[in-house]
Amino acid sequence: MNIQDFIRDIPDFPKPGILFKDITPLLANHEALVGCADQLANFSPKDIKIDKVIGIESRGFIIGSMIAERLGAGFIPVRKKGKLPYEVNSKSYGLEYGEDILEIHTDAINAGEHILIHDDVLATGGTAKAVCDLVKELGGVVVQCNFIMELDFLNGREKLNVPISSLLNY
Repeated sequence: MNIQDFIRDIPDFPKPGILFKDITPLLANHEALVGCADQLANFSPKDIKIDKVIGIESRGFIIGSMIAERLGAGFIPVRKKGKLPYEVNSKSYGLEYGEDILEIHTDAINAGEHILIHDDVLATGGTAKAVCDLVKELGGVVVQCNFIMELDFLNGREKLNVPISSLLNY
């Protein structure tokens, strides 16, 4: 199954000049959704037990939780400011069309736990870098970041000092 067949381009969203890669068709197709989660789970290192998978708000929650299930790991949602109900660590970050703040519960990660970070798109790398920093602040070890797609022309990979896997590259 070609996952790329289920990615829709939306021009000028969320602002003019941005070509948004929409995964909604992928999510709507059972075979594509399961196949995508299976392929991403297979990217994880075989020699390191993943303790928890982080899914980044909001699209990262969907497949991130499926990856966690396949790896026998826990799942941690990293959310935008003000969405988590308990004590949080926060990190501001830049993205290709603005700035935002991400938060993680202070008790989400135990020292030394192996963490896989998942999101739908690696663009400028600001979001993933902020999450890597949050994991390190809580004592976790980022084993890998994986993405459905990577926008190579934005050079986001350069901001990350961890192994990266992507199903699609644009």
